[in-house]
Amino acid sequence: MSIATENERIGMEQASEAVAITLKKMRAYAQPGISTKELDEYGGELLAALGARSAPLLTYNFPGHTCISVNEELAHGIPSADKILKEGDLVNIDVSAELNGFWADNGGSFVLGEDIQGHGKLVEASKEILKKAISNIKGGVRISEIGRLIETEAKKAGYVVIKNLTGHGVGRSLHEEPHEIANYCDRYNTARFKKNSVVAIETFISTRSTIADTQADGWTLNGNRGGFVAQHEHTIMVTGGEPVIFTAGNGIWD
Repeated sequence: MSIATENERIGMEQASEAVAITLKKMRAYAQPGISTKELDEYGGELLAALGARSAPLLTYNFPGHTCISVNEELAHGIPSADKILKEGDLVNIDVSAELNGFWADNGGSFVLGEDIQGHGKLVEASKEILKKAISNIKGGVRISEIGRLIETEAKKAGYVVIKNLTGHGVGRSLHEEPHEIANYCDRYNTARFKKNSVVAIETFISTRSTIADTQADGWTLNGNRGGFVAQHEHTIMVTGGEPVIFTAGNGIWD
């Protein structure tokens, strides 16, 4: 969406605060020994208390309030009572929701407890690359150039990117134009970021895989070459200068 009024800006701020608070509290609640189902139900309670509704549930009838992916799962992991979190797991929580007709999206990967598997470097790379990408976004910048920046920074850090998962417009629905904010330079995409538009920018930084493949459950995505992926995501408003980060309260850069 493009923000044209103060009420629209307030609406986006409120929806973004709901998903940011939920993500931050879910990360703090996660601990070894609990199931991803328990973690998801906690997230659902948080959203409900804030008056928000789960976007994946509303939009796609996803079997969970949030997407929780663990270790080799890179996105869209289904919460399960059988999936018990363990020390050192690479965990990704993606929280998106609707509040009063406005939609916001954010997510983040983190290492649960002690980094015994050595995923911390990947997580930090994803965070820093997202920060650099967002800082370079303003009205008139080519979307493909931000993709080039993300992939270039990933390569510098010794990683690759997932090419078939992208950021996207958001605001009046979960996915809006522009639909393809890729993590690499798509030379066929000549679109530019527009001032006052709202977009969800996300990194998909990978140790090995470059394509996300849907698994037998119809939802979970794993990499085509194995390995691990870290994802971080903010909902922002594009301006003529520094973007406004609506989901800054999620604390992924703290």
